[in-house]
Amino acid sequence: MKPTFKNILAIVLMAVLAFFSFLMLRIILPYHTLKTDIGFLQLKQAYIHIDVWRIAFFTHVFTSMLVLFAGFSQFSKPLLKRNQLLHRRLGYLYVINIMFITGPAGLIMSFYANGGISSIIGFILLSVLWIGSTGIALYHAIKKDFVAHRAYMIRSYALTLSALTLRAWKVLFAEFTNIGPMDRYRIIAWLGWGLNLIIAEIIIYNQIKRRKLKVSVT
Repeated sequence: MKPTFKNILAIVLMAVLAFFSFLMLRIILPYHTLKTDIGFLQLKQAYIHIDVWRIAFFTHVFTSMLVLFAGFSQFSKPLLKRNQLLHRRLGYLYVINIMFITGPAGLIMSFYANGGISSIIGFILLSVLWIGSTGIALYHAIKKDFVAHRAYMIRSYALTLSALTLRAWKVLFAEFTNIGPMDRYRIIAWLGWGLNLIIAEIIIYNQIKRRKLKVSVT
């Protein structure tokens, strides 16, 4: 069977996601010791004594990989066709994690973001949209409106992927620009998820357009 452009693109995207997920896993692993003077925490020593922030940080770190995997599984057509029960269970795992664990933890961390008020607002908005789009996706799934459910899941997972794109932009800005660290952080606080959401809206728009075209043809 000759591979199509769509299949090749899907394989490439999966490879990119796997690569960046691996890099993220390498970042996360050192935190299993619960030490408070390593990695990103070296920049947060002013807040490390605040219990709610520290708990939110470790909660967010240790649940992020689970959200990435569970969310990615929701877009697997073979899984949906062959094992709908597993699809639903992973979907509920994804939704519960974001709405009640990872999302609230990220929201708490947003109020202590580096870069001042601009970064704080950017990360608060990210957290609110992330939790909100995920909750709406669940609502439409319960109502069996699967077209709307898929659209909001695309938005939700686009925001989930900000965990990867934030770090990718951080590397690109550090390597190829002379922008200072705090200014980079302020830009990335918006760019890291804003562009993801724009791409998600383009994907949703194209899906709606194809669906309408298919209906008009039939």
